[in-house]
Amino acid sequence: MPELRIAFFGALLWAATMGASALVNLFLDEWETPAKIRIVTLLFAVGGALAFPIGLFAAKLVSQGRRWEVAFAAAFVCLAAATVGLTAGLFALQYRSYYAEWHAPAFTHTWALQFVFTTLIALYQFVVLGIRLYFPLGFVALFAASVWFARQRR
Repeated sequence: MPELRIAFFGALLWAATMGASALVNLFLDEWETPAKIRIVTLLFAVGGALAFPIGLFAAKLVSQGRRWEVAFAAAFVCLAAATVGLTAGLFALQYRSYYAEWHAPAFTHTWALQFVFTTLIALYQFVVLGIRLYFPLGFVALFAASVWFARQRR
């Protein structure tokens, strides 16, 4: 398990960085309204905050007792997967809650199909439209965090 202090402050820093990455991209694209920009920025920040301790834990499991290069690669892949995966999951939950009003009653066969396909469509849309918000700031932060992790493992 990652040290609690590192996990907490790392999660705060990672959340701020992922939120800033989305914010900068949305401003540069002259995107929608300020309220929508805040919601998307918050989504990316919360996703980053949840992802950092999980990604750090996974990277420690994968790189335990290995060389510097393996630790760097493990951190890079685990942090990227956790960040994108959890943020996409949060997006899918929000997307699903919006469309739930028009879905069948809960726990019916039709509802289950609607739930599965609405979630899959939300994940697809996040991959197509949301991942670009991590570039370039989020990618630079991912590289820096991976170097930091690999140096800590020595």
